[in-house]
Amino acid sequence: MSKFKKSSGTSQEIPTAALPDIIFMLLFFFMVTTVMRETDILVNQKIPKATQLTKIERKSLVSYIYVGEPKNVILFGSEPKIQVNDVFITKEDVIGFVNTEKDKLDEVERDQITMSLKVDVEVKMGIVSDIQQELRKANALKVLYTTMRRIAED
Repeated sequence: MSKFKKSSGTSQEIPTAALPDIIFMLLFFFMVTTVMRETDILVNQKIPKATQLTKIERKSLVSYIYVGEPKNVILFGSEPKIQVNDVFITKEDVIGFVNTEKDKLDEVERDQITMSLKVDVEVKMGIVSDIQQELRKANALKVLYTTMRRIAED
């Protein structure tokens, strides 16, 4: 009856020419935005537990000081060491560390810097007290003691 046949010249394929560009853009985005671990912890850390904790508001104003027995006992001995960033320091070097951390901040934020002490449970209080004295000399008066949340026992 009808002499004309309706045929469409469209194909059902999805164009994939731009797909590699999109994949590489996503890969580049995640490579740029991913934050890697900043510090390799060289001391043993068994953090004490506490029941009342407060969350840190601005982590950019916090600098960490790790105290504990070195993981490599053969190389560094078994006495508790002070670690900042990726190096061991003595208690006399704490003032220099605080000053370099303050220099990284804006002038307005320098007085708001918080020093976080991550101290192993087995460390004696003498080295912690020495660090506190050095922090006072460096005018770093906000000190935070890092703990883990204790699960309430019924």
